[in-house]
Amino acid sequence: MPKTYKILVTGRVQGVGFRPHVFNLAAKFQLNGTVSNNEKGVVIYLNGDEDVVHSFYRILTEHPPKASKIKEHHLYQEEHKHFDGFYIVPSQKTGKLNLQLTPDFAICDDCKEEITHKNNRRYHYPFTTCVNCGPRWAITNSFPFERDNTNLEAFKMCQTCANEYEDPSDRRFHSQTNTCSNCGIALKLSTAKGNIISAEYPIEKTANLIKEGNIIAIKNTSGYLLCCDASNAEVINKLRERKNRPTKPFAILYPSLKLLKQQLKLTEVQEKTLTSPESPIVIIPKTDFTGNLALNELAPKLNQLGVMLPYSGILHLLAAELKVPIVATSGNIHASPIINDETIAHRELREVADYFLDHDLKITNPQDDSVVKFSPRNNEKIIFRRSRGLSPNFDVDIHNTKKIMAMGGHLKSTIAFLPNDYLYISQYLGNLDHFDVFERYTLTAERFMKLFEETPEIVLVDKHPGYNSTRHGIELANSLKVDLHEVQHHKAHFASVLGEHSLFDTEAAIMGVVWDGTGFGEDAQIWGGEFFSYQKEEMKRIGHFDYYDWLAGDKMAKEPRISFFSLADDTMQPEIDQKFSKQEISVYDHVKKNESLKTSSVGRLFDAVASLLDLCDFNTYEGEAAILLENQIVSYQLEDCNSYVSKIVDGVVPTKELFNNLYLDFKTGKKKEGIIADFLYTLATVVIKMAEHFNIHEIAMSGGVFQNTVLVDMIKEISRDNYKLYFNRNLSPNDENISFGQLMYHQHIKN
Repeated sequence: MPKTYKILVTGRVQGVGFRPHVFNLAAKFQLNGTVSNNEKGVVIYLNGDEDVVHSFYRILTEHPPKASKIKEHHLYQEEHKHFDGFYIVPSQKTGKLNLQLTPDFAICDDCKEEITHKNNRRYHYPFTTCVNCGPRWAITNSFPFERDNTNLEAFKMCQTCANEYEDPSDRRFHSQTNTCSNCGIALKLSTAKGNIISAEYPIEKTANLIKEGNIIAIKNTSGYLLCCDASNAEVINKLRERKNRPTKPFAILYPSLKLLKQQLKLTEVQEKTLTSPESPIVIIPKTDFTGNLALNELAPKLNQLGVMLPYSGILHLLAAELKVPIVATSGNIHASPIINDETIAHRELREVADYFLDHDLKITNPQDDSVVKFSPRNNEKIIFRRSRGLSPNFDVDIHNTKKIMAMGGHLKSTIAFLPNDYLYISQYLGNLDHFDVFERYTLTAERFMKLFEETPEIVLVDKHPGYNSTRHGIELANSLKVDLHEVQHHKAHFASVLGEHSLFDTEAAIMGVVWDGTGFGEDAQIWGGEFFSYQKEEMKRIGHFDYYDWLAGDKMAKEPRISFFSLADDTMQPEIDQKFSKQEISVYDHVKKNESLKTSSVGRLFDAVASLLDLCDFNTYEGEAAILLENQIVSYQLEDCNSYVSKIVDGVVPTKELFNNLYLDFKTGKKKEGIIADFLYTLATVVIKMAEHFNIHEIAMSGGVFQNTVLVDMIKEISRDNYKLYFNRNLSPNDENISFGQLMYHQHIKN
């Protein structure tokens, strides 16, 4: 007699076609039962012989839907129940949400084919999706992932769409985002003044407007993009002026992989990343470029381009009409968060865009495009921004005893929330100095708590008392009457790498190298060039770059010339005279003589070198000086590089000796590329020398400095097989990882 079995599957199993997959698999095995979503995942009931059910279970868990990620699965025998056939039943919510959320997926090849095929009923319908693709997190209000819990609730399926939804043989079988032009989302094209432009096919008209040299604000599936012709220098400069973005590079949307490969050389891993379901921006060297893009305007002074492929139906159809690359940058004013609301877009962007292409699908969780780069020699993956396609889940072994919210950093803010058995890290939110970014930040924290119906029992913040993330964390902890804990900034960075690689239980000591621009140190100085050790739940500072004067507060990060001034001695006065007025020199000399605040920042050291070499005296965007430094390196021979540091005493790297020796090369006329190569080589050898000094053979590195791909490659080459090296792999090394690091530190560090 057939028995009854229950199968529970957890992980990323909602919004990925799991239930239709189960339905069709059950049909193959001729099993009766049901499948449904609940707040923990997917629940399956089956009637069948033991060996048949076990075969079904094995196939299901070994070959799940391609977009799913199973965390756990269990098979139980139940009291006998009778099932007449196999059915997908409505979701049953019996408790609070405890599953992985579903990120947005790039449009799949099948849907691309449909929207460009004249005989298909979805021809030219830009919001075509199926169980394998389309927006998920962007339109989610609550879980389980059912249409009623998303912004698609506003659109009732027509009969044809409903038939697809009910057809087990259709890939839209139980696709919660299923719509078509008869029942779905509508496009609207208008001028900046709000006048509607009548067009049978608005995307074709939009393409023509771009060709004519206009800037278009396009409401995509995760937020607005500002688009224009990537070969038109005049319109790109117009966009820069209107957006107040003088030099920061623009992302370029290529219409096809074929054209991209014709114009730029791609590695296998770059191509794989560009065509993945996450479909991020990938930063590519522009060496051997063949095309007619306005390169100098797109990426001023840079030897690289940020490129991506169409990841939504809107972008795919637009690209098909244009057949040429376009600028596709975040729809916002400089330093503000990406805009997701039509009313706000028309108010904030009417002086930027000439036209607007809007639609009537609400976006609940707006996200910028994710950005990834690979190191040139070793293909080390470095995430520059973790957002669309990558957030909000984070796969890591986690032990939840209490509900925790980690508030993260300040400039590149994220929020980490541990309300259940899973960890969730928000999309990149931005610089909390800006009111609208801070508003998005606080709203994200509220949405997390509302979605999971949980409030934190512990709130974690950075030690810096001036961070808005710290202040909000204090307010939150006070309002909830829960514990508040501070975590030092650079220790959080170190802990983020340890957590990503599950290194907390490692017996051997691990050295942490954390280099960035700024962080409030435990000695009340500004840290940023730090060395730590970790062993047996204890973390301690074991070294640092020698302190130099911290001048002019936050202004120092915006003006690399000030970092140069701080490190300069009397021999460098001619260069100082060129960069500062006599009055400025008098002021900064006075500050320097009386300044008690010091810094060990390697990020500011990069700034000083960039200023000395006349690459950048004023940053127009965060990290510009460091990017321009790396940009000078076309090639290098490791054996030809020299170190600017002779020795390290008591774990203190002689910062001024390094800078003075570099200056001597500059004065003797050595080429900038050679100086920068030696500078990066110096930093790489410093890492290994410190590890040798402390007899540590495992090294974990984090902080914004480790976005420098040449430095990462050099460290890997110098270390050879003598050291185990760990970098942030699924998080950015910059301050986006601070929230996760705070959580890891709190859970694992006892001192």
